[in-house]
Amino acid sequence: MAEPKKIILVSATWAPFHSKLRKICEELASDANLEFEEKLEDWIFLKKHGEKDELGGSDIPQVFIEYDDGSIKHILTKVPLKDGKPDFEEAKEILKNRIS
Repeated sequence: MAEPKKIILVSATWAPFHSKLRKICEELASDANLEFEEKLEDWIFLKKHGEKDELGGSDIPQVFIEYDDGSIKHILTKVPLKDGKPDFEEAKEILKNRIS
């Protein structure tokens, strides 16, 4: 079975939550002994591997896991909301659970 190798964040410096999500991904990668890669506005990667909206476009940011066999799995698109506000702790838990 393939093992996780790398966390990939596809984002943009203008995207809301860019720096907070990058920090979470870097922290989780370090904790899990994984590589971390950030792709800025990589629409080709998103078109190939990302989650699409109802019009076929891609939201940013999105998080992926790359496995040692080269396969890539999408694991998060949107930061969950709690009482109408972004819940970064919940996002971190979702990512942590999907990495393992």
